[in-house]
Amino acid sequence: MSATNTPSTDVASSNGDSAQAEVLLRVTGLTKHFPIRKGIIARTVGQVQAVSDVSFDVHRGETLGLVGESGSGKTTTGRVVLRLDTATAGSVEFDGLDIHELGSGELRKTRPRMQMIFQDPHASLNPRMTVASIIGEPLREHTDMSSTERDARIDELLDLVGLHPAHANRYPHEFSGGQRQRIGIARAIALNPEFIVCDEPIAALDVSIQAQVVNLLEKLQDELGLTYLFISHDLSMVRHMADRVAVMYLGKIVELAPVNELYSDPKHPYTSALLSAVPVPDPVVESIRKRVLLEGDVPSPANPPSGCRFRTRCARAEQKCAIDEPEWREIEPEHWVACHFPN
Repeated sequence: MSATNTPSTDVASSNGDSAQAEVLLRVTGLTKHFPIRKGIIARTVGQVQAVSDVSFDVHRGETLGLVGESGSGKTTTGRVVLRLDTATAGSVEFDGLDIHELGSGELRKTRPRMQMIFQDPHASLNPRMTVASIIGEPLREHTDMSSTERDARIDELLDLVGLHPAHANRYPHEFSGGQRQRIGIARAIALNPEFIVCDEPIAALDVSIQAQVVNLLEKLQDELGLTYLFISHDLSMVRHMADRVAVMYLGKIVELAPVNELYSDPKHPYTSALLSAVPVPDPVVESIRKRVLLEGDVPSPANPPSGCRFRTRCARAEQKCAIDEPEWREIEPEHWVACHFPN
């Protein structure tokens, strides 16, 4: 993806109209490679290209869905955006500030505005800390609240995410998976952030609980004016949550469009294949619709194919696909794709 061709700042609203929206987060040419080391002296023998030249915007108040198979680079993108991992190349501008150029002091001041909800609530909560300590930790680190004010804020946050304030002195193991994720959400919103990376926040939860957590995230977005980067492999849930959707494959974004347009008229063959695997709740339609089956496995990110990275699994690939990397281009208003032969 070309770093110079960043999707524009027009965002499709829920009623289908296009409105000018403020860009809160601008990612340009983002690249993250992890070294492969071998031997006693840990000599670098290669690189895992987890994210390669990714560019996108997130508008204030919207939810941008980021989807793709496991290993496509979704979580790494979210972590690098928040500078939990350092970028190999590229820039991440949050409200005009380049996150990867900030010094430690400036970064600390910016941290409260950007938060993350992690995938596994069992692993992301310290089992030795009470709920009050977990939620209160960012308040202790980033505010000068008194203990009384902090306790009141913790009770307010627990109530906001649907938990009883009387449970503040319990430990994480005393809660169900859905309740633990609510604790993680309360911790994420404790400092009134503007932007939250939701890293597959429902993947580790029972199906019966997933809808409750998603409804909570939508409620908090409406009440607090939050902006989400919603990472998931659940295409049905992304369709429900997102305003726009970006599709990743092997470290690159291959398609980005408003949610309704992408689901009704996908342009990239990989997007078409993903959507064909989503069940349709109509037995008649489900019985006659055609599935797109991908052959082979996802190539190694340590040795990605030349040209188009999807070509080894694409039914319409030609010689050009092996030689030239597809240009990231806008083929319809607000619909971006990286493919030599889009639908």
